[in-house]
Amino acid sequence: MSETTLLERLRERGWRVTPQRRAVAVALEGDHVHLTADEVHRRAREVRPEVSLATVYNTLNEMVAMGEIAEVRYAPGPSRYDPNVGHTPHHHLLCKVCGALFDVDAHAVADLQLPVADRHGFTVDAVEVTFRGTCPDCLAAA
Repeated sequence: MSETTLLERLRERGWRVTPQRRAVAVALEGDHVHLTADEVHRRAREVRPEVSLATVYNTLNEMVAMGEIAEVRYAPGPSRYDPNVGHTPHHHLLCKVCGALFDVDAHAVADLQLPVADRHGFTVDAVEVTFRGTCPDCLAAA
């Protein structure tokens, strides 16, 4: 069974899909996609040259509010947007040199538990793990 695309998920929720919104959703398709708003804007303009950066930000904010994409921020600089939410539990692998960001199957650290003594009274309902290191391209360039 294949996973539905972001655009298909948005349509299923009854989201009004304008040509500009479609261009933004399509820009976020692919594996290991973690784009900044500027990168989404560049990709969307390849399909719809009239798409404004304001439309991109508004659309991204709507999709984040709907829970269809996640805003991720791991380093100084702009947020990135991750369309891989809700259907494939995952963590992230971040290159500390170039900022490349990849999804990592959550099963890799499935038994990660926070001891009750370290929860400070919180009820824990989600875990996010970020593995940091250096990607092969940056290692080769060093």
